[in-house]
Amino acid sequence: MRIPCPHCGPRDRREFTYYGSDDYLRRPAPDAPFAEWDDHLHLRDNPAGPTRDLWYHELGCGAWVEVHRNTATHEILGARAVADRKADGEGARA
Repeated sequence: MRIPCPHCGPRDRREFTYYGSDDYLRRPAPDAPFAEWDDHLHLRDNPAGPTRDLWYHELGCGAWVEVHRNTATHEILGARAVADRKADGEGARA
């Protein structure tokens, strides 16, 4: 699979570290109950179809990249830097 890094262009997925669903960026409030934090940190969905995932370009530019892809077909539907996502007001929950 080739991931389109917003800074480096298309790169082999082995240059990246997978961090899971982009829900990872939407953390519970600091004072949320323990169960909510436990779910956030330990429970993951395993969807078949379009997803938005968080990848770190570890062996490249060091950017965090949100990749929109189809897990059933392995088609990459788009990618953008997480910094751009935050600039668009889609960052973590308050």
